[in-house]
Amino acid sequence: MLALTRSTSLASRSRYRWHGFRVSRTTVRFPQFAFIELGTHSFQTTAKQHKTMPSKNKKNSVPNEKHLSLPAHAEATTPIIDTHTHLLTTFSSYKSKYRAGKYDNVWDFVRGLYEGRNVKAIVDVWCDAPVQPAWKELADSALTAEDRTNKWGGVEYWFVMGVHPHEASHYTDAVEQTILEAMAHPRCVGWGEIGLDYHYDNSPRELQQQVFARQLQQAVKLGKPLTIHTREAEEDTERIMKQEVPVDHKIHIHCFTDSPEFAQRLLNHFPNLHIGITGVISYSTNTNTSSIVRKMVATSKPRILLETDAPFMIPSNIYASLSELKGRLPLCHTAMIPWVADFTAGVASEGWDTAKIMQQANENAKLVYGIS
Repeated sequence: MLALTRSTSLASRSRYRWHGFRVSRTTVRFPQFAFIELGTHSFQTTAKQHKTMPSKNKKNSVPNEKHLSLPAHAEATTPIIDTHTHLLTTFSSYKSKYRAGKYDNVWDFVRGLYEGRNVKAIVDVWCDAPVQPAWKELADSALTAEDRTNKWGGVEYWFVMGVHPHEASHYTDAVEQTILEAMAHPRCVGWGEIGLDYHYDNSPRELQQQVFARQLQQAVKLGKPLTIHTREAEEDTERIMKQEVPVDHKIHIHCFTDSPEFAQRLLNHFPNLHIGITGVISYSTNTNTSSIVRKMVATSKPRILLETDAPFMIPSNIYASLSELKGRLPLCHTAMIPWVADFTAGVASEGWDTAKIMQQANENAKLVYGIS
């Protein structure tokens, strides 16, 4: 048995999750020993313990598993492309919430939840340091069309890899070598998620900047598209990107929540830069994402990408489609993309509907990552 002692550090980071009509800072917790099945291997994961508010009604805090299988969205004919999801973390979250759940491995989870939901492709994000060894088994399992049909239920599996700014302190030559190895894999479509995060400062800012610049340099050498995380670090993110990245490079600014002025400067400077929209657009405390969407849809080709950032960022408007659900869903997943698009279309207003937003985002996914 291979033990992944840092198997899901993303899951142990404080993130934003939807609660009612506000966004609150929460911590996702996994059991101390969670066993994640991947094919013939069983990976043991250990999770750090975090202080969280105790649940007053733990037994009823997690809804029935059936609610994860969403009803078909009204716009069910347009293919779903999720350009940013953390699949292993999402499956780990599922197993922590539903220990006796019906899905025993990642592939069962994907086939079960996405069946009939017209999920065409996902971009899985590996951004821990050290890199989780499971990346290769998942990537190798999608090498042939037969495997993608039998194991993935027809879903096209792609991935990107990099070191998240929270993990900058753990960036080493060995980590970089693993990433370089992954870049040569046929299912790898980019370098990321990388960038700067000054909200939590989990790694020193100067070190974040150094690691960000280093990864940009390596990705540019290889001609790999970039998946960038930036939060409350506008000046330094913009400066480093303009120093290190050619103007015409393909860039995905993931889960954008900073100022629309910052987004516009990046869009003006980098003609192949696109803005990732997640369920956070539906949160009442976030107005920045909606503002930049309105600016982008005023152009002839809005540079929008749709993503879930699963298991985080559940779109708030999804609950209107879940009338029988009592409480809140415990995790986000790729089949929620139509609800992200639905809310985005409402923000875009006249001339835009859910299908048109999804179609535009799918065209952009092909431009940035070469997937369709």
